[in-house]
Amino acid sequence: MTIGKPKQLALFGGDPVRGPEKTWPSWPIHDDLERTAVLEVLESGKWFFGERVRRFEREYAAFQDAQHCVSCTSGTTAAEVILQALGIGPGDEVIVPPYTFIATASAVMRRGATPVFVDVDKSWCLDPNLIEQAITPRTRAIMPVHFGGRICDIDRIRALAQRHKLTFIEDACHSWGGKWEGKGTGALGHCGFFSFQYSKNITAGEGGAILTDDPDLAALCRSIVNCGRVEGAPWYHHENLGTNARMTEMAAAILSMQLTRLEEQTLRRECNAAYLNAELGEIEGLTPQPASNRITRRAYHLYCLRIDEERFGCSRKRFIEAANAEGLPIGAGYPIPLYRQPVFAKFSHHDYSACECPVAEDLCARSGMWFAHQLLLAEEEDMRDIVRIIIKIKENVSALREEQ
Repeated sequence: MTIGKPKQLALFGGDPVRGPEKTWPSWPIHDDLERTAVLEVLESGKWFFGERVRRFEREYAAFQDAQHCVSCTSGTTAAEVILQALGIGPGDEVIVPPYTFIATASAVMRRGATPVFVDVDKSWCLDPNLIEQAITPRTRAIMPVHFGGRICDIDRIRALAQRHKLTFIEDACHSWGGKWEGKGTGALGHCGFFSFQYSKNITAGEGGAILTDDPDLAALCRSIVNCGRVEGAPWYHHENLGTNARMTEMAAAILSMQLTRLEEQTLRRECNAAYLNAELGEIEGLTPQPASNRITRRAYHLYCLRIDEERFGCSRKRFIEAANAEGLPIGAGYPIPLYRQPVFAKFSHHDYSACECPVAEDLCARSGMWFAHQLLLAEEEDMRDIVRIIIKIKENVSALREEQ
């Protein structure tokens, strides 16, 4: 990669690489498929938890190579339902990463159990080298996150779970379409859960799903989602302690149509990200999220980069300001690890004041950056613009240092 004569950064009055005439793909994407599907449900008068929901569950299970799919209202709800179905509650511990959305840990707390935070590694996912030392007689499950779509080390975590007789739950809320050694995420462990919230790669505004190859676990999760009802029993027979977390027919209809585009979109994101990884990986001080040859299809919910401020030459804050001014909407991600969120001091019986996860702390405070998945649906020339923007920042890094 060659560095030419520097052009003035847009942050300081220069022309941006991407002016207002250049736009990024918007999200969510929809067309007549969703419009027709919603209208069909609307006009049918059958809006409630019926064939459209069952159809989407079949389609999504098949897409992810799982035996069973149980739909529900959100990824957060899906996590809570799984934990209830597994009997996890007060006195139990669940190992989770500290660098993720709060629902991964809050679902554990809402069951009365204790989240135990284990640091992430350079993959941005749960570090398998640190898990075993966090296991106690109270540990019931390990719940890693496929962060940004990068699948965690399934083989090592699965082996740890088997050795210690723990349940392996995948937080796959960033991993629609991802495959590990040819099998889709969600049922690589005992079970997994997904989100279909507005920002996600397949969305109905909200929604969630539980995947598993265990028929008994699937049946219990379905019962909990549907007010404790069981298959074949009368409508007002409630066998389990459940809730109403049912997906609507309209949401399922939208998701079925979204699913028709997901494979093509996943492959496009993967291709564009591979180009960025190759180009940006050559720039001193920047490290794309690492790959693994066991990930045979990589979902990208986020494109993740780490900046080494000393090697790159400026702070993350100044890099982001410069990139945004050039037309790249990249941000710093989570501001603090989960254990520093006020909710854990306010509502947990566990004292997290001494908790330290150095990699997560670094991602939050200094190095972590990402941009959203829809940018990876743009054209090859747009990917070149991303590279041009970052090269331009690197060329002008001394000006950013002077302005710090």
